[in-house]
Amino acid sequence: MTEHIVKQFDEDLKSLSEMIAEMGGLAEKLVAESIAALLKRDINGAQRIIATDRVIDRLQHQIEEKAVLTIAKRQPMAVDLREIVAALRVSNDLERIGDLAKNIAKRVIAIEGQLQPPKIAGGVDHMGELVLAQLKKVLDAYSGRDAGKALEVWQRDGEIDALYTSLFRELLTYMMEDPRNIGFSTHLLFCAKNVERIGDHATNIAETINYLVTGEMLTDERPKQDLTSTLAFGGAQ
Repeated sequence: MTEHIVKQFDEDLKSLSEMIAEMGGLAEKLVAESIAALLKRDINGAQRIIATDRVIDRLQHQIEEKAVLTIAKRQPMAVDLREIVAALRVSNDLERIGDLAKNIAKRVIAIEGQLQPPKIAGGVDHMGELVLAQLKKVLDAYSGRDAGKALEVWQRDGEIDALYTSLFRELLTYMMEDPRNIGFSTHLLFCAKNVERIGDHATNIAETINYLVTGEMLTDERPKQDLTSTLAFGGAQ
């Protein structure tokens, strides 16, 4: 009987991991497609992204229900409980990543017909490439329960912040040089902030993986380099 219970519990954990993998794959896809839609001004693609986000939402609900039921039935302890808590945390971050990709898609629809200065979206494209690499790496780390790889993602969070700060400066310059750039540049700033937030959620997942594997939370301060709040108030040169 005990062997049967252990086997059922292992199957529950495996099911949670599989749902996280499916959710992660969808989140990756939405992020890539939202940035592509922005660069190409692809309205149809943006609408598909908005519709697909509902699938991620449903998966999160399924993971929550499965996790709660598993805790109630199995009453797990120690590392087994961490597995379930980690699945809940990761699914929450992935759901937020899907929402942020959807927000970018909504901006694509909002800027339809607006003037687009040449090459102005290139900075978002570069940010997107780095964020996608981080997201892929952290999802691989979760699948492999690799705390070392997760720590590498955590340590690179500041690079995304630095890119965002640089793009923030550039877009402010465009807006000051020509008022016709203000509308598009403002939308692009929101898109860039969404990409930066996706990077933050990838870093959250990295912290969860470290907790899952080691049983300890990362206590060091994140290597943040987002200076935009200072720039906005004129405190930086």
